Amino acid sequence: MTTTPDQLFAYLDGLGIRHTTVSHPPLFTVEQSQGLRGQIPGGHTKNLFLRDKKQAVFLVVAEEDAEIDLKGLHRVLGASGRFSFGSPDLLRELLGVTPGSVTAFGAISDREGRVTVVLDAALMEHGTINAHPLVNTMTTSLARGDLVKFLEATGHLPRIERVSGLVPPI
Repeated sequence: MTTTPDQLFAYLDGLGIRHTTVSHPPLFTVEQSQGLRGQIPGGHTKNLFLRDKKQAVFLVVAEEDAEIDLKGLHRVLGASGRFSFGSPDLLRELLGVTPGSVTAFGAISDREGRVTVVLDAALMEHGTINAHPLVNTMTTSLARGDLVKFLEATGHLPRIERVSGLVPPI
């Protein structure tokens, strides 16, 4: 069953998490987001929905312009072999979202806890984090500590690790 943005907002309210949301035209890429979002302060996210060779699933959440070495990321995160992107079907099954709407808020739909959520340490340097609230026609802002609180409440203890800006081995 897919969670709606309104259900997400009610869940955040129930946790006592302050949040604000701005509506905008659909955004599918970081470039579109940068051009249309206006002046929303804080760290804006990009999300990588990945699986390893043993089908373990990871959601890596980083700053929108972060450079991530996908070829070596599996070593940083201790995964089994190189990562590949998870399919749209797996994305819908586990996080209840479609490509272009991938977000840490999708953890609300992963009731079995199959997804390991990784928050890039550089993103967590921002006091405010901005992410799509399960759809790409809105951006929701909340405090970085409240993002962690939300994830923990969904059963996803996030791993906060530096995954961006690492120099790939030669």
